[in-house]
Amino acid sequence: MRGTPKTLSLPRRLIIDLMRASMGVPFVSLSRPLHIRPLLEARASAAAPAGWAAMFVKAFALVARDEPILRTVYAKWPWPTLYELPKSVALVAIARVERGEECVLPQRISAPEALPLAEIDAEIRRGKTAPIADVPTFRKILRVTRLPLPLRRLSWAIGMNFGRQRGNWFGSFAVSSVAAYGGGELHPITPGPFIVSYGVVEPGQTIHVVIRWDHRVTDGAPIARLLTRLEQALNTEIAAELRATGPKPIRAVRT
Repeated sequence: MRGTPKTLSLPRRLIIDLMRASMGVPFVSLSRPLHIRPLLEARASAAAPAGWAAMFVKAFALVARDEPILRTVYAKWPWPTLYELPKSVALVAIARVERGEECVLPQRISAPEALPLAEIDAEIRRGKTAPIADVPTFRKILRVTRLPLPLRRLSWAIGMNFGRQRGNWFGSFAVSSVAAYGGGELHPITPGPFIVSYGVVEPGQTIHVVIRWDHRVTDGAPIARLLTRLEQALNTEIAAELRATGPKPIRAVRT
């Protein structure tokens, strides 16, 4: 059968490199529904509600601020070690269409626990709409993706295997979801060490969350506690910040 060869685009080559880097990570996953009634009420009444990705990014970072293991990566060089980062660095999977091709690019957000929710949301929206050349994270990762294969492999090896560079290149956690396209239980992979995915809001005011993590970094019990604390952060700190934006304006109704 004769088909049509197609040249790999830069975004597709990036995903290929990302999957190759993720192959050696021993991932384990845990999923459960989170009860988020207070968050939903706060978001429904907020004048400018943030997107779900922004809320999960900040909630995870708030938990990680008090749980150093959630800011820890596994590094191989110069010898195998666990490397604790001083702050969280989030990578958010951004779905875009470039030159007629659907693709995913990572938007980097440093220290989201210290940023206003509105600023995190603005950065994510900027990643969705701004030209690729105007987004620093996109420029950086695609510049490496343009390199010849040997140099690309070397760049990825450095970024993967030195603790400090792991934070710079791959962050301390990632957020990815297909909820905007109808939901589903997504189990994405990444070089690690943590990746969070969420579904659509269910009728019982719950949202299903999946977290995958590098088993070399931690075990199941701390992650189970993380999901409980994540639920609390969404319903308290995040909900309070949404309420602080003020209520939606009331529209006058002609009688």
